[in-house]
Amino acid sequence: MFTKIKITLFSLFISFSFCFSQEIKIIDKPITYDSTRVRLSLEYLKERHGIQQNTPTIYPKIIVLHWTAAKTFSSTFNAFNPAKLPNGDRKDIAAVSSLNTSSQFLIDRDGAIYRLMPENYFARHVIGLNYCAIGVENVGSADFPLTDAQLKANEQLVRYLHQKYNIEYLIGHYEYSKFKGTPLWKETNPKYLTGKSDPGADFMKKIRKNLKDLTLKGVPIH
Repeated sequence: MFTKIKITLFSLFISFSFCFSQEIKIIDKPITYDSTRVRLSLEYLKERHGIQQNTPTIYPKIIVLHWTAAKTFSSTFNAFNPAKLPNGDRKDIAAVSSLNTSSQFLIDRDGAIYRLMPENYFARHVIGLNYCAIGVENVGSADFPLTDAQLKANEQLVRYLHQKYNIEYLIGHYEYSKFKGTPLWKETNPKYLTGKSDPGADFMKKIRKNLKDLTLKGVPIH
């Protein structure tokens, strides 16, 4: 009897996992990840995070939600696509590295989820935590609020990633500096910080409410 119950519960779990994997739709639209981006990513890992390795891969523990501050998917994709920051662009971060910013995922206004690179590839999107963080960009800004479709897509994506990786934290970009002084923070220059407000406290409150069953941690308590 006990064995039969165990088998039934296992079957239900498999069915649930299968249904969930069918529910989320991810569109692969890769940005350029050529030898230049690989080289700059490895340099960033070594010089900014103090990590020396042969491949530009990460072991994800954190999901960081962003907004793009741009109004279209195409403008954001085109901004992320070059391996190097354009000359004269983003002077606040270009002095640290010429590696262009990017993220593993980009979610459009209608909730369409695009994967810009393999999920465990290194992307420059959050100071001090890139080496262990998956970035999710959302097309929008403070003046162009994120949509209900994006909220649902973020929830689906976080659930998918949580199921696949050892994800412990879910944070908004504006919360990243709270990790300074913890073992997870790896930035060689203690003064290298930028002010952020994305994706907005209201959006994070909603997404955390929808994902409370995952018991993901937010900012660490010092």
